[in-house]
Order: sequence, then structure tokens, then C-alpha cells
Amino acid sequence: MFFFYQIIIFSIILISPIIISVRILKHKEDKKRFLEKFSINSKFRKKGKLIWFHGSSVGEIMSIIPLIYYYENNKSVQQILVTSSTLSSSNILKKYKFKKTIHQFFPIDFLLISKKFLKYWNPATAIFVESEIWPSMFKILNKKKIPLILLNARLTKKSYNRWSLLKNFAHSVFRSILISYPQNIETIKYLKKLSVKKIKYIGNLKFIESPYDKQLNSNTKLKNLFSKYKIWVAASTHRDEEIICAKAHKILKRKIKNLITIIIPRHINRTNEILTKINNLNLNTVCHSSQKKKLNDKDIYLVDTYGESKKFYEITKTVFLGGSLINHGGQNPLEAARYGAKIIHGKYINNFEDIYLYLKKLKFSKSIDSHQQLASSINFGLLNKKKSDINKLGGKIFKKTTNELDKLINNAN
Repeated sequence: MFFFYQIIIFSIILISPIIISVRILKHKEDKKRFLEKFSINSKFRKKGKLIWFHGSSVGEIMSIIPLIYYYENNKSVQQILVTSSTLSSSNILKKYKFKKTIHQFFPIDFLLISKKFLKYWNPATAIFVESEIWPSMFKILNKKKIPLILLNARLTKKSYNRWSLLKNFAHSVFRSILISYPQNIETIKYLKKLSVKKIKYIGNLKFIESPYDKQLNSNTKLKNLFSKYKIWVAASTHRDEEIICAKAHKILKRKIKNLITIIIPRHINRTNEILTKINNLNLNTVCHSSQKKKLNDKDIYLVDTYGESKKFYEITKTVFLGGSLINHGGQNPLEAARYGAKIIHGKYINNFEDIYLYLKKLKFSKSIDSHQQLASSINFGLLNKKKSDINKLGGKIFKKTTNELDKLINNAN
């Protein structure tokens, strides 16, 4: 089966110029750095111990930021390599002023490309985050005896069923993992069935708060900008959800004249599309990048830059989390909850089901299924004081995680 997998990947490589060209035109690919995906590296490898973190996109990379800071201060580690697959995650990482950490795009999972990548970087430990399972890379890591860790592992029933269709192949891939740290009980069950050697539950990394994030957020200008207005935030929105939020705004505007709705789309390359749709509802929109100093007669404030969400969470009392009114699985609500904001979401939250159960116990979240329900659920009152419970849990998980990783990293190479 591995041979057929290589044929499939090679076929994709043959048509990759077309795929990459289209992605560049859609602003989903870096027009220079895409070569990193063929293991043509743009950064240098320093001498000494290098640890490698890999996460697919923004959510996975944000979940390991506290760990990156931790190893930035660890003298036994000379360099930290972070790889991801998306342009948005690369852009977010730029906002952090790391000294030892560099970013490269994850290489295409073809055997020869993976070999080239590992020959150059030669990590002491490879730490993959959540659902990142790559057969070629895992095979070479195992052959080179580089410890492979699956951190904050997540497997859904749907993904497990897919792997089960290729049972022998799946078991050979998952056996390459030295140890896995699942983020929920469901994943433990599936990892056992897929022959992962060692499994240890320590909790979900997304509960960990980075104490350094506040250094990135200078909110004086934003607080002054919105000081005269009633505001609420719709974050990580997907296609069609912006329209639902805009319709909710129109309902609220009948009673609250000084209302501004802040929309932070998941993918800012959709900005023009969103502007057109909202303008068709006869609402006045302004983009964050315009740096307007006055918001007179504005209805929607569209955040068209990456890595700004936390600044807006700090100044609002209600956050609608997108990817939940469409069948996407939801987005991580914890960042907003840490600021004490009430979380509103749709019914499609299977990606973060365990987190939402916890927030529901703390009376943080509410489920809605229409723009009318969304409008009636907006809170302009008090913040939730139980945010400290989230931070305490995150602190415990951070301590357990670093203790576990230290053992593995210190014993590597």
C-alpha cells in the first residue's frame, strides 16, 4: 500500500505547478517560499540540538506557542524548527519575536523529499500536533530513529474509519509514533486500535494560555476607537456566517443606534467577497487595515489582518465563534473565554466538543441556530468571572506537558 501511496503523491507533484499557481493567485501560497514544500529550504540549520514542531495551520500552531517560548529559554536546545502547511499560520508566527525559532513550510509527503528534509534538519525530536499523520515522513523518522511524538493528538470517528479501510497500512504508520498525548478520551480509544505503542493523557493543549500574548496586544487605540459604541465580535467566521452576523446586527440596530459589529473572518483572502455581500444588505463597512480614526455611521468593522483576534476579545463581552453554523466543526472558543466573554456558537462544534462541554459547565456558552437567536443572545453586560478556572486548568496541563517533553527531548541524541 505504501508503494501506491507514493504513486498518488508523485501524481500530485506532477500537477503541483498548476495547483500552486492557483493558490498563489488566491493569496493562499507564498510566491517565493512555496519551494520549501519541495524541501528547498530558505533558513539555515544551526549546530547543536534542534527540536521540530509541526502543526497543520493556525489553531495547531497557536496551541504550541507557550511550549515554543518555554524551549526558547531552554539552553539545551539550540534551535526550534516549526513547520506548517498554510500561509496564515506562517504570518501569525511572524508576530512573535522568537530568537531560536524558525518557520518552514511542511514538505510534500513524498519519500525522496522527506529524506532530503530530514537529512538537512536532522531534529533530535519530532513533535507532530493533533491530526498530522504523514506516512512517508513517519517512515523516514522511524528509520533514522528520531523520536516521534504525537502531541495533543486528535482522531475523530470519521478519520478513524478512513484509516480502518487500510488496516495494515494504518497500523504500520501509527506504530512509528513513540508516544502519543491525546487531547480527549475518544482519541485514546482510536489510538489503541491503531497500534500506537504508548499513550498518555495529560489534557488539551488549547487550555494553555501563553503569558506572553499580552505583549503583542496594545489595545489603547482600539479602546479609544470603540469607546462611544456598543460592540460585539464575530470571530473565525466562514462563508455565509458573515451574512448571518450582519442580519443579527440589523435586528439589534433597531434598538441600539451606536452599535458596531466586529467581524473577524477565518480567511482574510475572502475580504472582498464579504464586503460585497454585506454592502448588499445596505450596511456600511470599514476595514481594520484602513486605520480609520472615526467610525461615524459605520455598521460593520471587518478585521482583514491576521493575528488580531485577542485584541478584540479584550474589549468585548460577547463573541460568536464561527465554523459552527455551517458543518465545519467549530473553532477554538478558549481564547475569547479567557477574557470573560460570553461565547455564542452554532450546533456544529464537534472539533471542540470537550472544550464546549467544559465551558457549558462554567455557564460561558450558548448554542443558537439563526440570526434572530444570535441577535437575542448578544450580551453587553458583565464579563464572566470564572475565566480564572480556565487559566488554572491550563497551567496544570502546561506543567504536565513540559515535564513529559523534557524527558523525551533531554534523552534524544
